[in-house]
Formats: sequence, C-alpha cells, structure tokens
Amino acid sequence: MTSRTVRGACPHDCPDTCAMLVTVERAATGAERVTGVKGNAEHPPTRGFLCTKVSNYEQRTHSPDRVKTPLKRIGAKGEGRFVPITWDEALDEIASRFKQLAESDEGAETILPYSYAGTLGLVQSQSMDRRFFHRLGASLLDRTICASAGTAGYRATIGASVGTDPERFSEARLIILWGTNTITSNVHLWTQILEAKKRGARVVCIDPRRTRTADASDEHIAPLPGTDGALGLGMMHVIFRDGLEDKSYLDEHCLGADDLREQVKAFTPERVAEICGIEAETVVRLAREYATTRPAVIRINYGMQRHAGGGMATRTLACLPAVVGAWRDAAGGILLSTSGTFPLNYTALERPDLMPTPHPRTLNMSALGDVLTEVDDPPVRALYVYGSNPAAIAPEQRKVLQGLMREDLFLVVHEIFMTDTCDYADIILPATTQLEQFDIHKAYGHLYLVLNEPAIRPLHEAKCNSDVFRLLAARMNFNDACFRDTDEEIARQALTSNHKNLDGITLEGLREKGFARLNLPETFAPFAEGNFLTASGKCELRADALTAQGLPAVPDYIAPRESALSNPTLAARFPLALITPAAHAFCNSTFGNLPKQLKMEAAPFVEINPHDAQARGIVDGENVRLINERGACELKAVVTLRARRGVVVSPSVWWNKLSPGGVNVNQLASQALTDMGGGATFYDTLVEVKAV
Repeated sequence: MTSRTVRGACPHDCPDTCAMLVTVERAATGAERVTGVKGNAEHPPTRGFLCTKVSNYEQRTHSPDRVKTPLKRIGAKGEGRFVPITWDEALDEIASRFKQLAESDEGAETILPYSYAGTLGLVQSQSMDRRFFHRLGASLLDRTICASAGTAGYRATIGASVGTDPERFSEARLIILWGTNTITSNVHLWTQILEAKKRGARVVCIDPRRTRTADASDEHIAPLPGTDGALGLGMMHVIFRDGLEDKSYLDEHCLGADDLREQVKAFTPERVAEICGIEAETVVRLAREYATTRPAVIRINYGMQRHAGGGMATRTLACLPAVVGAWRDAAGGILLSTSGTFPLNYTALERPDLMPTPHPRTLNMSALGDVLTEVDDPPVRALYVYGSNPAAIAPEQRKVLQGLMREDLFLVVHEIFMTDTCDYADIILPATTQLEQFDIHKAYGHLYLVLNEPAIRPLHEAKCNSDVFRLLAARMNFNDACFRDTDEEIARQALTSNHKNLDGITLEGLREKGFARLNLPETFAPFAEGNFLTASGKCELRADALTAQGLPAVPDYIAPRESALSNPTLAARFPLALITPAAHAFCNSTFGNLPKQLKMEAAPFVEINPHDAQARGIVDGENVRLINERGACELKAVVTLRARRGVVVSPSVWWNKLSPGGVNVNQLASQALTDMGGGATFYDTLVEVKAV
C-alpha cells in the first residue's frame, strides 16, 4: 500500500473556499481510494482545518449511495423508479430531444438549464455548460436564488462586490456581524475574529435568532426579520444628529451626503425601535459605538437580503462605512463578498458570442414554480438540472413539484446522489465529486485563487460537467473550436484578462503551490482614498440610476411583504415570522443525505419562543405543523429562547424524502421577488404553528 497527497479545493457554496490536502492510497492491485482530507495549513484563510461538512469528504466520494450509471425512468414521475442504460443511450436521447425542440416552431427557448452552487468552479460550472446552452439558443437562467438582491444593492452603492480584506479582520477594534452566523457559514473568518477579540475587540452579532455566533459574541441584538435596513437608517440618524460623521470623507469621496442626512431624519431611534422590535437605547448605543471606534468593520451576509426590501437593506448598510470614514482603515469598512476582486475572463469562459441574435429570453430561477406551470410563450418543455436540487430548495415548493410532475416536461438531472429532483427525472446522469475532477476556484470570502487537481479517476461511470457538455455538443453537431477545449485550457483562458490583480498568476504556479493570492497589497484598503467602482467614482449615497427601477435614489426602508406592521390582515391569520437559516451540518441541500451530517442535525425541527409555544399549547419535542396559504409541513418543536418572540426558525435545507410527509419548509416560502436583483424572499414568510 502506497499513499500520495493531492492538492484540492473545496467546491461548495461557502465564502471560505478552502485549500485541501487529499490523501490517496494505492493498493497492490492498482486500485486507489481517498482515505482522508484536511485543510492546507499553508493557505492563510484555511489555516489547516476544514468545517464539519467537508472534513469527511472522502465518505461522500466513496458513498455506496452514489448514482453509478445513467438511468432512465420507468415509473411515474415522482416515484423514483429507473433502469440502468448506457452513456451512449442517455446522450443520444438527450441530444435527440434537444434537436427536436430546437427545430420545432417554438424553438430552443423551450429548453432551460437550471444550475447553481452545488459545485462551484470556473471549469465545471461556468464555462462549457454556458457555451453549450448559448450555442443551443436555450433560454437563459437568471441565477438569483441566493445572492442577487444583496449584490445589486451593494453594487448600487460601492460599484462592485469588493470589500474589506478578510485577513485584516483580526486588526479591527469593533466587528459587527450582521445577518451572518459566521461559525456555521464562514468559520475560517471566525479565526480572524478570535484574534481580534484577544486584542480587545468587541464583537456585536445582529440576528433575529440566537445562533452559535451570537453565543460567542459580546452582544446580541435581535431585530425582527426584514428590518435590518431600518436599523441601519436609525444608526445614521444618530450619527448625523450627534455630529459623529466623517465630514471630510463624505465631502471628498461620496455623492449625496446631504440627501442622506435629510432622509434619515425621519428614522428616529423610537421609530426604528418599533419597526425592529428592539429598544431605542440599543439603536443609539450601537450607532455611537460604531462611529467612535477605529477600526470598525461590518460583515454582512446574504440572509439579511432575503425579503422584499433586501437589496435596499444591503445598500443602506453599505453606506455606513462611508458615513463614518471606516474605509480609511484596512481593517475597517464592510464585507459582503470578495468576488468582484477577481477580474477573470468570463467572456472567454462563457462565450456569450455563441448566442443567437436577438438573445434568448431570461427566466428567473427563484420563480421556477411559475416558470414550469404558467410560462407559455413558449412553455419550458425541457429542463436540464446540474449543481442544484430545485425540488428541495426552490420556493413555493408545491408549485415547483407540480411543474416537475408534467409528463410533457423532459427532465435531465446530472447528479451524485438520488436527490428529490432525481425522482422526477426522465434521464439521470452520474456526476463526479470534487475529488474526481479538475477545476479552478475563485472565492467570495478571501482573495486567493485555489486549484483543484483530481485525486482519483472518476468512480463507477461518473462524468464531470465539462465532459458531458463536450459529448452533447458533439452529438448536436456543434463544431465550434471552443467545445474541444480541455479543462486545463479553460483554466488558462480564465486567467487572460490582463488585469493587474492577476499579474504573476499562472496555471503552472497554481499547480506548484495549490493557490495564489491576487496581486494586491497585504494592507489592501480598497476605498481608503475613495476610487469607488461606481460610474461617479464615489460612494453613491444617492444613486440616481435606481430611479429608473422605480426605487428611491437615497436609501429608504422597504418593509417585508409579510409582517405584522406591513400586512396586519395576513398576520392576524399567520402571526409568526419564519426564517430558514443554514443548518450547521448542511450546505443548502448538499450533505443532507450523509450519515454523519444527518446524525448531527437529528431531525427537521422548528425553534419557537416559550411565550409563543405556551400561547399555542405546544410542548418541547412534540410534532407541530407549520401552515400558511402556500402549504404546510411537519416539524419537531424545539421550545427555546434562541428564537425571539414572534419568530420561528427552521434550519435548512432538509431533503423532502427525509422529511415528514415528504415535503420541507420551502412549501411555505413565496416566489415573490426582492426589490432589486430579482432575488428570492425566503425570509419574508408568515406562518402559524399548530400542535399535530
């Protein structure tokens, strides 16, 4: 038995994008098996450890439950009955159906790809797949299910997804963790925060739920869901009222400071306290501490933008560092995502020039239920799913499942395991895991590119995304040279943007070390001297371009659609606000079928405050039913002060087939979209809870 170590990268939807070291053992017979993974200690963000989701990744790769061969449905949709077929049979069937649809009167727009972040990576999820569907002329997918609202609000203010270098958080004196359960969803940043705490920094957690992160912070503030924007406006009211703003930074580097000053006058601490369900004194104290502490940094995450005003809320918070001049410090400012710091050549990767003119229509993934049941000009007649599990993760689940049940919908799913979506498929294709494929990864929580080398050959009959789309392109007679690019050639193309941030970074260098930091100074302070990435070059406290979208140019509070204050009639029937944050052992629906992770999460549950439980006669540990106009689901009640009054919390995403009644909490979520970015509104949901 011999062993070797292979450099890899975690591919999952997490800011940390860890560099991994994969141990492979080779038997005398020549058979190879991955026996362990660990974090690469040389990679500064990873620091030698992996989260609980990924630390046993070899069990995912070698799981006996993997899809091993292509499969064809023989039962009714939803039954999950299939027979094995060959790859040639599967690919011929897909190509034949796609050709038939593309050549019909309705055209290729009847075909829709559906993918997201089940496996990230520039090669496997953002290159050959896009080329194929662009060349086909399929409908485009607006990938909005997670981050689009916050991204739009952030860009309207700052200009791009650029923020404080996470490696500088250890130097901050005040860290506000706003809408982020960092220990669960960004654990490697927590190591920086712990260093800051040792140096005397204070950590404030703002979250409707008392999370692990809140437990470990110096203070926890629990506003009602969807009211973060109001709290931000209230802070600015106090800052301007008390003369705590950085006047010179506002004058030199901002647009619309006087407009913002006037706007926030209406958001008194008393009014904000009523909106948020907190004390007015808390608003005043937080504002003063933030304005008078240097360096002060805010970490926001995507949970706080999953409601009707999510884009505006993110925009509001993105104004705060400019108001107090926090951008002057490398350890100050705000961080949503670092993804805009990576100037990769996306045009070369995705080849939008392959699309027909005019471009095909765009359909929003957050409204998949409506897309499959109501769109008819033309209707979607084929759906190709990869890197996602829409039957479990998409909002208004009842309507999504209704669409997937359509006998006239040709559904292809390329997957590692038999997910809920697979049960409705006509053809299932076996996919590789990260340990069996090549890729290159940017991050949205640090400033390093990370390379993933395949540790072992694909197991069973699995194929990676790039290989499948090459094979389909050949069967569709797509002769463009780009469909013959190898994975390594695609990786090289990603690095050809000639931007200074990529100076000195090559595929050869990545292969030698496994990762490379962008060509940025160690004390990277992106907006210390202004130079924002907006059209004006300034932080746009007034963004006139938003008026064309029917939105206020200056930050304002946009209430949730479903709350006691905004919709009292609905709240009389469904008085509890539901949020569904990430489960500690799952990454969305990924890992939701593995024994270790299932043991950690135990069962689908809902946290309910003792006051709300007592009013409903609910006892800790009993089964309860969550209901609203869109659906219902059954969960185990956990009566706890971790949920504030008026709010119930159900960590997600559980697979339907592993949930009581075969459905999960996304039965209850609306397909209504956010104010900007077309994002999903998972946390804008009112429910009632009843004992079963």
